[in-house]
Order: sequence, then structure tokens, then C-alpha cells
Amino acid sequence: MAASKGPDETGKSGPDGQGSGAGRDDDLERRRRDLEASLATRLPDRRQGKQGSGSGGVTGYGQALKLSSEFIAGIAVGVGLGWIIDRMAGTSPWGLIIFLLLGFGAGVLNVLRSAGMVADAGLKIPEKGDRKPDDE
Repeated sequence: MAASKGPDETGKSGPDGQGSGAGRDDDLERRRRDLEASLATRLPDRRQGKQGSGSGGVTGYGQALKLSSEFIAGIAVGVGLGWIIDRMAGTSPWGLIIFLLLGFGAGVLNVLRSAGMVADAGLKIPEKGDRKPDDE
């Protein structure tokens, strides 16, 4: 079996695990500089400090607040409608139970729509530019 020049699974290089330390350090330093240069071209905003500190966290909190409020609003509307129907029709507690479940489903659907997981169910009306050439 031929001896390998690169490091083995233990991180030691060369025969008997004794490589030259200076050559390995120079190679690591060169690779680190290349990586920094590559990252600097890919992420220029972070290097220049254009991204505010904590802006990603604030955006995340805003999104979480929006999604949770849409979910709770769906449930609250369902409970409210169920309670009103139970009072008017005297069907207590069935209207509340049914509309609670419907409100839960509506809340989940609203959250999925806001998160972009589900497209709106509305019909798209084709415009002039959307028609295929063979439709004419």
C-alpha cells in the first residue's frame, strides 16, 4: 500500500504520523485567507456593517406575532359565531363545538397562507398577455 501525503483520519500526515509542522501551518493559513476572501465577496453587507444588529431577531418576532395572532383570531371568530348560534337557536353546546373546530381549521389555513405554504384559492382571471397563441 502506498503512503499518502495528506493527513490521515487522525490528522497526522506523512509516514509514521510525523509531518512538517511549518508546511502544514502555512497551508492552513493560505486556505484560511482564501476562505475569508471568498466569504467577503459573498457577504459584503456583513463586512461593511450594513446589517443592523438584531434585525433578524426583530423580524422573526414580528412574523411570529403575526402568525400567532392570525391563528388566535380564527379560533376566536369560530367560538364567537358558535356561541351566538347556540344562544339564538338553543343548540348548546353543539354550535360552539362545531364552530370552534371550523375556526381552528380557518386559523391553520390563515397561518399556512401567511407563511407562503399554501396558495390562495381564488380563481385567476386570464389577462391578454396570459393567453396561449393557439387560443386565438
